[in-house]
Amino acid sequence: MRYMKGTLSMVIRWSRCRPTSTAYARVAARKGPRILRERIKRQRQVGGMMPELPEVETIVRGLGATVGSRIESIDVLDQRLDLPQDKIAGRTIEAVSRRGKYISIQLSGGGSLIVHLRMSGRLALMRSAAEEKHTRFIIHLEDGGKIYFINPRRLGTAEYSMDGFPHELGVEPLTGDFTARKLHKIVAGSRAPIKPLLMDQRRIAGLGNIYSSEALWRVEIDPRRIANTISEDEAGKLHRAIRSILRQAIENAGTTFGQSVSDYRDAYGDYGKFQEMLAVYGRAGEKCPRCGEGIVRIRQAGRSTYFCPGCQK
Repeated sequence: MRYMKGTLSMVIRWSRCRPTSTAYARVAARKGPRILRERIKRQRQVGGMMPELPEVETIVRGLGATVGSRIESIDVLDQRLDLPQDKIAGRTIEAVSRRGKYISIQLSGGGSLIVHLRMSGRLALMRSAAEEKHTRFIIHLEDGGKIYFINPRRLGTAEYSMDGFPHELGVEPLTGDFTARKLHKIVAGSRAPIKPLLMDQRRIAGLGNIYSSEALWRVEIDPRRIANTISEDEAGKLHRAIRSILRQAIENAGTTFGQSVSDYRDAYGDYGKFQEMLAVYGRAGEKCPRCGEGIVRIRQAGRSTYFCPGCQK
């Protein structure tokens, strides 16, 4: 495989800091059944989770190993996907990039494959036997490599596009365009509760349920608070918290709550580890690590929100 050397070095490098299922088993054996009970409890609380910016960014970085590879063919196993063989086969992968929660595999001669993972999808360079029946397309590369789109719930989308990413997406939170002033302008113009506003992809692209909950906890802002009541100083603190938590999550390969075929894994099949660092998300009933008050879960815009009523105002 032409990119195998790079892939192998990437696997070795990431494996030093990322837990595999074997690593989880070792942790469970060492720390005992209490850890397993806590994990199961959190998994039941959160149910499925949509990959957010850190998870998508981690997958994109893994798929970077395929850049420069020529596509031999594509097997489309779900006919609902708009992936014409004649526009994809024979093209070279020129880049793999992200915009919000969307992934673009850019092809030579123009055109891209635009993928949104939704609740359970993932793009992978390898798959398990259990994932075989959930595979919706396979890209065969001339160097022997493969890219799999694994989508158990069939909620993920994939299409060939000449237009690139959707144009209505908001500002990227890890770019220079996302400033404290920009965030204050966003919140000052809205009477929506702050957390659903942060999750509006037309305002801020890539921020979702997990990291908006965690960012608000860090700056002690109640997720139910009306956005335009947030001061310029608070917006500045929230801006720093959002950027900090996203970077930390990327460094830890994202968040994984379970080990089923529907749970997030990177392009090589490894789990994220940021779940061990979450302060409130998925921890309803536990004590707030800052003030000791019980963490609660509420519903906002049809999604679960976790926060501490004791210190988030």
